[in-house]
Amino acid sequence: MTLACPVDLDSARLRREVREMYSRVAAAPNGAFHFHRGPDYAARWLGYDAAELAALPASVTAAFAGVGNPHAVAPLPPGAHVVDIGSGAGTDLLLAARHVGPTGRAIGVDMTAQMRDQARAGARACGLSHVELLDSDATSLPLEDASVDVVISNGVLNLVPEKDRAFAEIARVLRPGGRLQIADIVTGVELSEEIRRDIELWTG
Repeated sequence: MTLACPVDLDSARLRREVREMYSRVAAAPNGAFHFHRGPDYAARWLGYDAAELAALPASVTAAFAGVGNPHAVAPLPPGAHVVDIGSGAGTDLLLAARHVGPTGRAIGVDMTAQMRDQARAGARACGLSHVELLDSDATSLPLEDASVDVVISNGVLNLVPEKDRAFAEIARVLRPGGRLQIADIVTGVELSEEIRRDIELWTG
C-alpha cells in the first residue's frame, strides 16, 4: 500500500491552479467557491472566538477559508515565534500575533501575492509590527533551522503533493520542544491512483 502521490502528477500545474484559485478568493471572497469562507463560518462551525475575529479587518476575515481551528490545540504563549504555513489573508496569522504579543513574532508563508498583500495590510491596520509575510510554500520554508516555537497551518497541507518534504521542513524549523498545531482534511481510506492523479479533484 502506498500513500504517495503519483510520480507523474504535474505538481507545477497543481501549484499554479491553487495559486490562481486563492488569488480569486482574495479578490472576491464572496464569489462562488466549493469551500466555506468568512468569520461567521469560522465562529459558528470551527469554534473561533467571534470577538477576536471582529477585532480583525473585514478584508482579512472575509477571505478566511480554513477547515478547522489550529488555535484550539493549545494556547500560543507570549513571546513565542510562530510560523503559519499557507497564511492566506492572515486570519490565523494575525490572531497568532495578538496571542504572542509584541515580544513574539508571527511569520506568514504563502505563495499567493494577493493574500500576502491583504495580510500585510491587515497587520498594519491592527498595529502588529511583529508580523512578517514571506513568499514561499510548505516544501521550502525560508526560515533558519530550529528558529520557531510553533508551526500552525489550516487546510493547506492537503494541497501539497510532496507531503514528506513539507513535514521535513516543519521538523527542520521547529526548535527542540516546539510543536505543530494543524487543522486539515484527511480521508479514512486510501484514494485510487486515478483520483490522486486528477488535479481538478485536488483543487475542487
